[in-house]
Amino acid sequence: MIRSMMTALAALALAAPLAAQEVVPDPGDWDAITAAAQGQTVYWHAWGGGNAINDYIAWAGAQVAERYGVTVEHVKLKDTADAVSRVIAEKSAGKDAGGAVDLIWINGENFAAMKEQGLLFGPWAEDLPNWHFVDVEGKAAVTSDFTVPTEGLEAPWGMAQIIFYHDTARLSEPPRSIPALLDWARANPGRFAYPQPPNFLGSTFLKQAVMELAPDPAVLSAPVNEESYAAATAPLWDYLDALTPHLWRGGAAYPQSGPRLIQLMNDGEIDLALSFNPNEPSNAIANFELPDTVRSYVLDGGTIGNASFVAIPYNANAKEGALVLANFLMSPEAQARKSDPAVWGNGTVLALDKLGEEDRARFEAIARGIATLSPEALGDSLPEPHPSWMVRLEQDWTARYGVGQ
Repeated sequence: MIRSMMTALAALALAAPLAAQEVVPDPGDWDAITAAAQGQTVYWHAWGGGNAINDYIAWAGAQVAERYGVTVEHVKLKDTADAVSRVIAEKSAGKDAGGAVDLIWINGENFAAMKEQGLLFGPWAEDLPNWHFVDVEGKAAVTSDFTVPTEGLEAPWGMAQIIFYHDTARLSEPPRSIPALLDWARANPGRFAYPQPPNFLGSTFLKQAVMELAPDPAVLSAPVNEESYAAATAPLWDYLDALTPHLWRGGAAYPQSGPRLIQLMNDGEIDLALSFNPNEPSNAIANFELPDTVRSYVLDGGTIGNASFVAIPYNANAKEGALVLANFLMSPEAQARKSDPAVWGNGTVLALDKLGEEDRARFEAIARGIATLSPEALGDSLPEPHPSWMVRLEQDWTARYGVGQ
């Protein structure tokens, strides 16, 4: 899907220049935005692979419907590239207004591709009323998406960081580095798994590994070139050649998603897994999907973190409604609910010292789950590589290790 999307984008680049975008909605005139949004239906294309996520999106939709008269339809995606491809197809067909996609949950290479080809409406994010609360100073990821400046073309609505989790009843001392993970896997074959790239979690495991193994990790912040890629990834392929035979099912099959990892651990098939949501193990314990002996941790050298965003395609049909929804998603109320492990447990993009007393109290009242790390234990996250690295890693991993293609 990523490769076909990039091919389509290349074709667009060779076509005639994009027509000038008629930017009608003005986020700076919020009264006009909310008035125009009344009665609109926002088709929000967002990943639909988790019950907690789906329930939260349904709650957010109900709130904006009640408060602003905006209907939200969650178009559940397996891959964000599907929504990007839809916008590309509409552009190719000359459909520059009335598009089917009003809002996309997006980041990384999908954002970079749409930004490069002028397929996004905006800038708008920094004009939203709730932008005032965003932690621009303390969270660099809210304005730089995989090293690509957002420039107001997408609004942050969640923070995430890689954590590993293990069942202490079977594994008391887990490996705390990528090399140590290989040593442990050799001694415990079949007890570790990661999702099959291009699943986002599986691809992020590749990035975590290459970041720790590369001779010069600094090259990952720049676009891929052949020389830097070969030098940086040679240790990764050697590592995966050694690790793959010791994975779950000997690397002959891979889990397709993060929720599948939880199921495998609950069934006793694996002892070690990873998540991009530091609260996911606690959520699963609360939902009786994991035993209460599961705990989480981060690697000694730190783990990759990033922000999740929402973006509006250039030809969206309900731009005003999408702006209203995006603004609500950044509100202290919505962010606090999203941060609650009993609801979702996704990290906030807000600076708590920018909030009033009542809004700060929402966050202070949140009970951290039994398997959730404290902010101090989680530590500072490592920056994402440039998005071109993820695309190339996925392609080469599939050629070397992919199954079921």
